[in-house]
Amino acid sequence: MQRALSTHLFVNHRLTTVWLDRIGEAGIEMVEIFCARQNLDYRNAAQVNELKHWFADSPMKLHSLHAPMYNDDCWGRTGPGAVVNIVDPDKMRRKASVDEVKRALEIAETIPFRYLIQHLGVGGEEYDDRKIDAAFSSMEELNVFARHRGVEVLLENIPNQLSSAERLLLFLEQTHLDNYFCFDIGHAHMKEGVAAAFGLMKDRIRSTHIHDNNGTDDAHLFPMNASGGTIDWRAAMELLRTGDGNYPLLLELREVQEMESPLTEVRGVFEKLENV
Repeated sequence: MQRALSTHLFVNHRLTTVWLDRIGEAGIEMVEIFCARQNLDYRNAAQVNELKHWFADSPMKLHSLHAPMYNDDCWGRTGPGAVVNIVDPDKMRRKASVDEVKRALEIAETIPFRYLIQHLGVGGEEYDDRKIDAAFSSMEELNVFARHRGVEVLLENIPNQLSSAERLLLFLEQTHLDNYFCFDIGHAHMKEGVAAAFGLMKDRIRSTHIHDNNGTDDAHLFPMNASGGTIDWRAAMELLRTGDGNYPLLLELREVQEMESPLTEVRGVFEKLENV
């Protein structure tokens, strides 16, 4: 499996070519950029162009973007209007969220990438038939917009009542949409369990998010390297290897303030997972 890393690891820092150089020096082949405006301001043409020139000269590939969760640069602290939620039953708010995701997708016109990782709802979102209708309308629009730019939208399993593995499959069955999945192993651990979620999603997995937690808190811990994580990584890697290299091992980790060399730790995590 190819090694890949999400910029979620340093999401509260501006993404520069220096960070990308460090990722490449750690032996990582692909990157997923987390579209939080404090990390990548996808509305800022100068920042996007700077990254464009770097990728043009680098063997490291931009594998995917994670769709924005907020439209501000401080994790939604500017108010409830900052939340990007494509299943909002209110048509005006839903449309504003879809437009925000489109702004991120426009990066593909400058820097090619393969996948956009999209949430249906926010963490803890409750089930409502109106939200399914809203999600269908949003995804129809986003799929067309993405396809015209050579991008495929992947739905991620997240801890809410719309986006468990079972609910995502039901959503595709009901809407006849042909989207594939980003399998988030940490979120699966918090819901059905890793093996159960993987069994449901495996035929449609095209990318992954790899991180650990205690089964309750979405902590994005370093696998096999942090106290509090309870995923059985030997069993998990046996499952992931059945994908025959069709998707990368993509770490989506949370920054640890006291960690002096996070990319050295990341390289160690890859080695442990590959050799488990």
